[in-house]
Amino acid sequence: MLNTIVKAIQAATPRPTLRTTSLWAAAATAAFTTVGCASLPSPQELDAQANAMIKVAFRDQGIAKVDRIQQDLAQSACSSDKMPPPETMQKVMQEAMATVKWPAAGQYLGDWREGEKLAQNGRGMTWTDASADTKGNGAQCYNCHQISKAEISYGTIGPSLYQYGKLRGVTDPNSAAAEPILKYTWAKIWNSNAYMACSGMPRFGHAKLLSEDQIRHVMALLLDPKSPVNAQ
Repeated sequence: MLNTIVKAIQAATPRPTLRTTSLWAAAATAAFTTVGCASLPSPQELDAQANAMIKVAFRDQGIAKVDRIQQDLAQSACSSDKMPPPETMQKVMQEAMATVKWPAAGQYLGDWREGEKLAQNGRGMTWTDASADTKGNGAQCYNCHQISKAEISYGTIGPSLYQYGKLRGVTDPNSAAAEPILKYTWAKIWNSNAYMACSGMPRFGHAKLLSEDQIRHVMALLLDPKSPVNAQ
């Protein structure tokens, strides 16, 4: 019954918008209530109806394509109203680690000065961009972290990254001793779910928010002994 009602409303609204999807849902619920509650739809059926409405309410716009609403395992598991079971969390981390693209020629660090610029830049990819090129994107680091001592405006959602490399004993980033920290940090930036299944940190490499070179610059800011993160 509910499916028939929704289809009828959709047919009468050929150019759906986000507002019309809300109207569909309200009208369908009202109509269903009117005819009686003898056979209420299951949660799974309601989810399917909601997903169908969402899909028809969006369209490709610039670089923002409708495939953005398709959730992968990490997104679906971590947006649930219930904590994912341990086996799902483990699978999320395994899949995330498998997506990590390691730096070419093992070069993890770039220029920390460029990394500081990226850390200060809060811009991300938007539908108005002419292309999906990451050149104008920022790393948004200060939105969530303390990083350098000179910056007094920063978020506290994430842990402080001040003296990140120094506290982890990275005195020579080219040494074998530094490699575990380099690999951990690179993977965390590339796909944060690799070490925390439901991390709130953007998946910069996996989501193509930053290029490989840009990630190198952020790595240098965090780990180069000469950067203000570690030198001060």
